[in-house]
Amino acid sequence: MADFLPSRSLLSLCFPNCLLTSSEAEQVRKSKEIDKCLNRDKTYVKRLVKILLLGAGESGKSTFLKQMRIIHGQDFDQRAKEEFRGTIFSNVIKGVRVLVDAREKLHIPWSDHANQRHGSTMMAFDTRSAMTSGHGTVETKVFQHYLPSIRALWADAAIQQAYDRRREFQLGESVKYFLDNLEKLGKSDYLPSQQDILLARKPTKGIHEYDFEIKNVPFKMVDVGGQRSERRRWFECFDSVTSILFLVSSSEYDQVLMEDRQTNRLSESLNIFETIVNNRVFSNVSIILFLNKFDLLERKVAARVSIRDYFPEFSGDPGSLADVQRFLVDCFRGKRREQPPAQQAQKPLYHHFTTAINTENIRLVFRDVKDTILHDNLKQLMLQ
Repeated sequence: MADFLPSRSLLSLCFPNCLLTSSEAEQVRKSKEIDKCLNRDKTYVKRLVKILLLGAGESGKSTFLKQMRIIHGQDFDQRAKEEFRGTIFSNVIKGVRVLVDAREKLHIPWSDHANQRHGSTMMAFDTRSAMTSGHGTVETKVFQHYLPSIRALWADAAIQQAYDRRREFQLGESVKYFLDNLEKLGKSDYLPSQQDILLARKPTKGIHEYDFEIKNVPFKMVDVGGQRSERRRWFECFDSVTSILFLVSSSEYDQVLMEDRQTNRLSESLNIFETIVNNRVFSNVSIILFLNKFDLLERKVAARVSIRDYFPEFSGDPGSLADVQRFLVDCFRGKRREQPPAQQAQKPLYHHFTTAINTENIRLVFRDVKDTILHDNLKQLMLQ
């Protein structure tokens, strides 16, 4: 009887890697590696907690993202600090120009007439030629050239009076902090501190993401610009969202939008929130309300800036911080429409009063928020 010689095809079935050429074996190895990566990616995507930061412009979203980097990632290195330095110089120069312009429009006479010259110097500042490489930042040598004029103007009682009436025009909230620290900013070796970086203001353009891990759980935080021109990009981030952190500047009930100089800022936030909280895309997404800038709200209420002047429906004591807080929360809760009985029960609307520039406050608040998000996310995974 002739020896039985199994065919190549039979051998390949029994010993799949024995008769492969080196090229074929390499292709099999690559294929297995790809399958392994795909499975790993599927597991990662299932575990990934994607948090979307939404809210109107200047509500504190970018500051919150900076805090996540400080608390859960790597602190800002030398290069990052140097980049923020130019932004801070730009904030100061823009702020001073706004104050000089406001002094004139509000017809406030100069305390020291010699400062008229310094005011003219600042208003003649060429923003385009003074900015470096189109990034909207100011170089150290340019800032130091204008520093004597900035110092003189900030010391003038007319500019201080204009600042006290800042509700009547648009001025960045951190301008006073930086102007009060000109001694530090003017040094040739100035490097921004963590607090300086948190207070540096640069409008968010486009979409910014930050990835970090907490106890082996991957988080992706997405920040999109809050100005009206940027909101059309929000829908690009709506896919696979675990949770939405909606930020509101709680202190801005007496201010108007920079975009149109007419719409009340709190009213704008309420309208955006109404759109988001009632969107069917987010029916299974936990939405957490951050009533931010609580420190400024506290000061404003103490200064007797009555919320009733801007929201006549307010029925509490405008000098009571607790009454104002309760009213703000009720305003946002009232924007959520009831779901039909046939649909599943509505998720609770969580809220926190926050101060985004305070690292310890955000550390504590986000610890609670993280537990809420992970708990809701686990329930969703179990239902899949």
